[in-house]
Amino acid sequence: MLSSKAMLDGHGEESPYFQGWKEYEKNAYDDVQNPTGIIQMGLAENQLSLDLLRTRLENNQDATRLTNNGESVFRDLALFQDYHGLPAFKNVLAEFMAEMRGNKVSFDPRKLVLMAGATSASETLMFCIAEHGDAFLLPTPYYPGYDRDLKWRTGVELVPIHCSSSNGFKITKSALEEAYQEAQKLSFNVKGVFITNPSNPLGTTMSHVELDELITFAVAKKIHLIIDEIFSGTVFENPSFISIIEAVINRKLEKTDLWSRVHIVYSLSKDFGIPGFRVGMIYSNNERVVSTATKMSSYGLISSQTQYLLFKLLSGKEFRENYLKENRKRVKERREMMVVGLGQAGISCLKGNAGLFCWVDLRNHLSSNTFTAEMELWKKILHEAGLNISPGASCHCTEPGWFRICFANMSEETLMVSMERMKAFLHKQ
Repeated sequence: MLSSKAMLDGHGEESPYFQGWKEYEKNAYDDVQNPTGIIQMGLAENQLSLDLLRTRLENNQDATRLTNNGESVFRDLALFQDYHGLPAFKNVLAEFMAEMRGNKVSFDPRKLVLMAGATSASETLMFCIAEHGDAFLLPTPYYPGYDRDLKWRTGVELVPIHCSSSNGFKITKSALEEAYQEAQKLSFNVKGVFITNPSNPLGTTMSHVELDELITFAVAKKIHLIIDEIFSGTVFENPSFISIIEAVINRKLEKTDLWSRVHIVYSLSKDFGIPGFRVGMIYSNNERVVSTATKMSSYGLISSQTQYLLFKLLSGKEFRENYLKENRKRVKERREMMVVGLGQAGISCLKGNAGLFCWVDLRNHLSSNTFTAEMELWKKILHEAGLNISPGASCHCTEPGWFRICFANMSEETLMVSMERMKAFLHKQ
């Protein structure tokens, strides 16, 4: 006999979000080997600026050769390392995080916990803050992977904060309160609110008003705020990104108990496009959370070699500033290319200013205003148009007909092929 964890389907693998990936893997597009294959548009991966990182590495022999000023550090990196991480790497990360936020806030590297990706960081915070059966509130639509990351192994319940297209899916005071009351009806102990800012899948940043409402709510309910800021370096136009730390400081709440209930998740996977390196982190002002999460990081450490390579890669303020500026420019240009292509097919998108995707409105192409019709359209786009996009239902959107479509994980040529396919598909409908 196996455990209930092994026997029950709590991973969320049956979600169309993951099912689309499986279909893509069976018949992946290649412009030469398989030009009729499925184009992967369900992966929020940033391939737009890898050339900048490659050039940086080629010009930094210490990073690639594991040397320091020409002297080998292989032995030091190969031997046992504890779970606190390389101090030099954490210092550079703290500087980088501050620069990304316009140096409006500073980060103490001693409050950084290194983890093997944002998935590990998010789950670890659940283990630190909540008991099995406790609840977190999440605004909809949200990243489909959170059903796995936050609840599969922890047993934490996720209660949706229902947001509407009528105001651009912004979080409101009434929506927060309604979600809290719903959790109370279900006898859940609400431990906090978990939000991605900039939003995945919306590609938008939270306003001062939204952040203030969120902070006021957390103060009143005496609950935690976890903000996943993994896309903070992709914000390419106003309104500018406001970190939760900055918003709390603006409210002059550093000396209140809320300060110890605010936590940030971050990763280099999206801004730097290196998900394969598995570099994530937790930033918290809560000493007990930092201590416990550091101990838990033993289950998902970043190798010393990876930390050293990235320390060398990210050292140098000029490189970091130039990279962020150029990457934002490329993200903006690629997004505009997709928006124009979809517009030519008569499709509109939610106005966005961040992220690696568009939140696309296909409501007019549903056979009926139902999620059944949304799934029918999704399957047709997947199998007939050969495009794997993510249906809103997989993001827990309350309105049928919205889809997340990614644009940064492919070449410009492949994106143009995908837009032509979409136009041809809709023309036949």
